[in-house]
Amino acid sequence: MPAATWFLPNVDYGRKLVHSALEGARSGEQTFLQGKTFHLFVDQSAWQALKPAAFAACIGALGAYSGRRHRSRGRALAYGLLGGTIGFGLSLVWQSRNLTSSVASCAWKRVSRTRDEHWLEKNPIDYA
Repeated sequence: MPAATWFLPNVDYGRKLVHSALEGARSGEQTFLQGKTFHLFVDQSAWQALKPAAFAACIGALGAYSGRRHRSRGRALAYGLLGGTIGFGLSLVWQSRNLTSSVASCAWKRVSRTRDEHWLEKNPIDYA
């Protein structure tokens, strides 16, 4: 079997899968946002993530003063910044978990439908 006869149909099938996944992701985003813009959703999530980020920054700054190490303000600032960044990122991920779930679910449904269609093309069912 020449490589071209195997390669070209599989590339086309891969394109169909990617296209259906992107279509599903867009559909899931629109379903979740219900007319709101993505920018507005991210702004709201970021504002809600500030409180946990401030708490994590305080924990990080206090962590710099633990133990018998030399207590410097620079180390406390660096640990506080690191803690705040991690807290903000994790809180933002938590705030957007429902959007992520909707996007992934719709994308997976579309990919599954495309895979089923491809399987039926390769294996036609004869009811006679």
